[in-house]
Amino acid sequence: MKKIENVKEFVEKIDSAKKVNPKDLSSDQDLTIAIMNLISIEEHLVFSGAKTGKTSFYDMVQDIRELRKNLLQKVIPAYEGEVWCISKHLLASSMRLMEVGTKQQSLGNTQEAYQLFNQAYDLYCLFWGLNLNMLNTADVKRIEADVKNEAVLPPPAPEKAPETETKTGFFGRMKAFVRQSVNCCIE
Repeated sequence: MKKIENVKEFVEKIDSAKKVNPKDLSSDQDLTIAIMNLISIEEHLVFSGAKTGKTSFYDMVQDIRELRKNLLQKVIPAYEGEVWCISKHLLASSMRLMEVGTKQQSLGNTQEAYQLFNQAYDLYCLFWGLNLNMLNTADVKRIEADVKNEAVLPPPAPEKAPETETKTGFFGRMKAFVRQSVNCCIE
């Protein structure tokens, strides 16, 4: 897969991805949120078993894991290499960042919360980019370079979340694609 050089080529890539992947992404988005929660349930069952010493918590892990695997297979029916595992960890990390952001928000640390929410969304968009075959390893290397070279923006006013439009590079393109393709309000 070659690197996308301009906006026109990116739009064409999105259009072809829609044709190649005629998924109802709004439904898949709901499914990914359910999968995130199932991953969290697995984690909580393990920690609850360890904290309480009750193996009944451990006994429930396998059933939850099987349900999570079956649902993830609906979103990722075919993959190569480590994409399945990477996808699971992208969703899990996104969910954790949202939870940490929510905690920071409740502590009054709104700027940190906004940053965590945006990072969670970056990972979520990366999940879609990976599973709609919109990136390759060259793109991943570019993400790392973009993150290292990203300009620091002044913090927004406390009552307003940071503008997601300001991010450029790969994460910016993935966010634009997800924003355009995933509309959870379509029934």
